[in-house]
Amino acid sequence: MQEHRRSYVPALGFHWLTRMYDPVVAVLLKEEKFKRALVNQAGLKPGHRVLDLGCGTGSLTIMLKRACPTATVVGLDGDPAVLAIARAKIAAADVHVELQEGLAFAPPFAPASFDRVVSSLVFHHLTTEDKRRSLARVRELLRPGGELHITDWGQAQNPLMRLAFLSVQALDGFRTTTDNVRGRLISFMQEAGFTEVAETHRAMTPLGTLSRYRAIAPT
Repeated sequence: MQEHRRSYVPALGFHWLTRMYDPVVAVLLKEEKFKRALVNQAGLKPGHRVLDLGCGTGSLTIMLKRACPTATVVGLDGDPAVLAIARAKIAAADVHVELQEGLAFAPPFAPASFDRVVSSLVFHHLTTEDKRRSLARVRELLRPGGELHITDWGQAQNPLMRLAFLSVQALDGFRTTTDNVRGRLISFMQEAGFTEVAETHRAMTPLGTLSRYRAIAPT
């Protein structure tokens, strides 16, 4: 865990910026809109078990629960400071979800225990190795036919978007973000054993190209 603490990349790159994460995302990325689209794509159904992988401050976790109140929603994040913010937001929203501390590449859950795994702006924080490890573990966590839905930075659509993304890389590090801007997430999902892997949407933002993905666990 000490090794994890030394290498962990928090929201906005630095722990002291964590409390600025929500207002920055809300203003620059139109958070409500892109997360609502991710929730809609996930297509939650009553009785589903849903994992918000890298739940951060809990905004997406709350939206998932409100979209399907009879689903069981679990949030996982490796940063105890951000989980404290999430707990306060969830209490204020008066919804019942479970939060756990843990890493995307070592989630503390049994195989085949979720129908959906949803993740927003997490994978660009992970090294190439940890992206692959995390996707392999997500594949194990999903029941046959279960679905993975991701929103994260994608391949730059044009030189302007590539230039804009440099600001994200300056904060979060080139080592972890290069895979995203080169469009490698799709191949990583395929390598992990997912089927029907697709980039379902892409949008230009002030910080670069934001992409949405879907992948299916084989039956």
